[in-house]
Amino acid sequence: MRKSVIAALGALMIASPVAAQDIALDELRAGVFYHSAYSGFLPTGDNWDFTRLENVKFSALFTSPDIEAFRWIGSPRPEIGATLNLKGRENLIHANLNWQIPVFDTPLYLELGFGAAITDGALSGATRPARNFGCSFNFYDAAGIGANVSDNVTVTLRYEHISNLELCSPNEGLSNLGLMVGVKF
Repeated sequence: MRKSVIAALGALMIASPVAAQDIALDELRAGVFYHSAYSGFLPTGDNWDFTRLENVKFSALFTSPDIEAFRWIGSPRPEIGATLNLKGRENLIHANLNWQIPVFDTPLYLELGFGAAITDGALSGATRPARNFGCSFNFYDAAGIGANVSDNVTVTLRYEHISNLELCSPNEGLSNLGLMVGVKF
C-alpha cells in the first residue's frame, strides 16, 4: 500500500511540473484537536465526546495553481497536513484541496476540504476508544468556520473526518474537532 501511495504522489509531481512552479506556500497552521470527538461522519446528533483533547495538528496550505482546471473548480488551495495523537492513538497525514468561502463582506469564512489520508491506526482488532480502519488509505474531508484576525493571521474551528467509504471492512472512521491558528505569507 505504501509503495502505491508513494508511486502515485511521485507520478503527480512528475506529471505537472508547470503547475508545481505556480504553487507557493500561502499559510501555515497549527492547533489542538479533540481525538475521536464524534462517532459518525456528519456531526448531526449528540454523539460528541470532548474528553480526549490530545491531538496536535499542523498543515501547510499553498496558493491555488494558475491553471484552468483549478479555476473551473473554484480555485482551491492544495493542503498537506498531519494530525498527531499525544496519547499513542491513531495519527494521520493528509493531502487535500481546500476551498475557502468568504462570508459576505466580513472577516469570516467557511471552508471545505476533500482529499486522501493515511493512518497508522489498527486495521482491525482495536478496542475503544481506538478505531478499526479496515485499510490504511482513507478519504479525508474537513469543514470549518474561521476568521481573518488580521492580514496575516487566521483562526479556524475545524472538523475533520477520515473513512475508507466502505472500500475495506471494517470502516469505523475517525472524526476530530479542534481550533487552528494560521499565519499567512
